[in-house]
Amino acid sequence: MMAAIDSHPPRSLIMPSPPVSIPTGVSPQALLAALKEETHFEPHGDPAGNVTLGRGTIDDKPLRVALVESRIASGSLGVAECAMLTKFFRVVALEKSPLILFLDSAGARVSEGLPALGAFRAMFGAALATATSGVPMVAILGNNCFGGASMLAHLARIRIFSPNTVLAMSGPSILAQAAGTSALDESFRAIANATIGAEARAKTAERNRVCADTVALGELLRGALYEVATEEAGETRHGMLKERLGKAHEILQGTSLQRRDLDTLFPEGYCLHEQQGVVTGDARCDGVDQDVLGFIGGKTLGAIHAWQLADLAWQLARSSSRPVILLLDCDSHAMGLNDEKLVLSDYLADLSLAFAALRERGLTTVVLRKAGGGVYVAFASPANKVELVHGGEIQVLPGSAIASILGENVATKPEFNDYLKAGVAEEELRLGLVPL
Repeated sequence: MMAAIDSHPPRSLIMPSPPVSIPTGVSPQALLAALKEETHFEPHGDPAGNVTLGRGTIDDKPLRVALVESRIASGSLGVAECAMLTKFFRVVALEKSPLILFLDSAGARVSEGLPALGAFRAMFGAALATATSGVPMVAILGNNCFGGASMLAHLARIRIFSPNTVLAMSGPSILAQAAGTSALDESFRAIANATIGAEARAKTAERNRVCADTVALGELLRGALYEVATEEAGETRHGMLKERLGKAHEILQGTSLQRRDLDTLFPEGYCLHEQQGVVTGDARCDGVDQDVLGFIGGKTLGAIHAWQLADLAWQLARSSSRPVILLLDCDSHAMGLNDEKLVLSDYLADLSLAFAALRERGLTTVVLRKAGGGVYVAFASPANKVELVHGGEIQVLPGSAIASILGENVATKPEFNDYLKAGVAEEELRLGLVPL
């Protein structure tokens, strides 16, 4: 068992001041080299693709280190990488070892399709368990931190950016496509970098720190580890995200929801309300009353609705002990700059943590029609089981987004056995529905 970091550091290490000016000369490679030197990093076993795992120490106190480098396919996380990280997170959660993540990654490996999505789901679920176990977790970011990698970074309570880091749920090509322009357009690139770059992220949240030079990394790292060792997780960060939204988080009273597919899904009865896609209420299944939350209607999920859903989930965690059903019909997270200004990754990670707080009572995610992207990860990773209504579809990303990344679209719709084999869903619900 590894020892915990001392929880009583000098006051100067608890709240390191953000740098006033941010030079552009510190490369992620230099930051990684400094990290290895500062932690006396020793690799443990052979690397798997972009992932190298190891041990280290800071001030003679042991810790675990996971490195995700941009060696293959922009540092993306495929089946092999996710399998290694899943085991690693489980060990760390048992040990309660302080953990440092280095992430220079474009997220899940789109080219591997559903197997990569299923592997990422399992890995992110293990990371959620680690984050909620009280493990002090700090993320150090390289050039790119996109998609699921950016959600992973936001499970850490402190993030240390390279001056050149760009972090977002969607990469520049997808953001440009959503804006109706080209990622090569200089004016768009300037706007995008001003939104998702390190300097902007540091201004958005105090928990985002920029490392001005490699000499500063040691103090930033020590301060971050000491800080998270005494900090509470969960609803504390949820409240901070509310402040970022202002009054936009307020949800109006929903209207009564009645649908033929829900009539068939809940034949013993249900009472649900829906407001702009956000669903809340209860239903009776197999003689048991269950709470119901969800996001339906086919619209993309942005920061505001993610926060509203998380707030409802945190309320259930305090007030109810019943099993929970999560309804999902949403093929992707929002892919525009407006949500990225709010740091959408932070809100999806918060949503995942809120759902994870409900897992022990029994948490089932039901995909009614479509699911994909970071929304699928947020709904599926904490769940005990994912059920897919017959005719529904789960995808890594929408076809247009995949085409912008790979230069090709995926035309073939998978069969349920493909989902089952990939670990994306556990059960198919054949409700005998006709299209609405």
